[in-house]
Amino acid sequence: MNIGSYIDFSMLRPDGLPKDIDALGKIAVERAFKAICIPPYFVDFANQHFSGTPLKIATVVGFPMGYSSTSAKIEEIKKATADGAHEVDAVINVSAVKSGNWNYVANEIGSMVTACHMRGKMIKVILEAHLLTDAELRKVIEICIEAKADFIKNSTGFNGGKADPALITYLRSLVGDSIKIKASGGIRSLEESVNLIEAGADRIGSSVADTFVNN
Repeated sequence: MNIGSYIDFSMLRPDGLPKDIDALGKIAVERAFKAICIPPYFVDFANQHFSGTPLKIATVVGFPMGYSSTSAKIEEIKKATADGAHEVDAVINVSAVKSGNWNYVANEIGSMVTACHMRGKMIKVILEAHLLTDAELRKVIEICIEAKADFIKNSTGFNGGKADPALITYLRSLVGDSIKIKASGGIRSLEESVNLIEAGADRIGSSVADTFVNN
C-alpha cells in the first residue's frame, strides 16, 4: 500500500506562516503525498510555489464551525478556486441539521457542490458525524449522494470527533461506491492510517503525517 498517495497533509493552525506552508509543501512533494490542506489565506502562495508539481492544494470553507451563511461559503469557494485550490473541504451547517431545516441543508450542500464542479474542482463535505444522530447522519449522506459530492469527511478535527475505523466502515456502508471518504481527526500513526484505509477511507487527513510516512 502506498500510504503517501492517501495523505492530505494539513496545517490549519491560526498562527501559520508562509515558511510553514513552504515546509509543508516541500515535505508533501518529497514524500508524494496527495495534497496539502491549508488555510484559504495561503492558497495563492502555495499555488505559486508548487504549481509545477503533482501536489494538489486543498483548502477549507466554513471552517471550523460551519454556521456561516451559504452565500458566504460560496464566495469562499469562488475565491479559493480562483487562487488555485484543486479541492475544497467544506463544513456543513450542523445548526441547520439540528434544527431540522432540511431544505436549507440540501440547498447549501447542493450549492457548494455545484460551485466546485462548475470550476472543475473537487469538494469534500465535512459532516461532523460525531455531533449528529444516526437519523441526521443518514439524511445528510442522502443529500450528499444526491448532490454528487466527491467526498464526505467525518470531522474537521477541531470540534472533537476522532477518526475511528468503525465509523468509517459505517459511512462506507451508507455511501457504497457513490462517494469517497476522507478520514480526519487525531490520526497520528501509520497503523491508524492503514486501519482507516482498510475500513474504507480513500483519503487520510493528518497534520503529523511527516512523522509516520517516509516514502
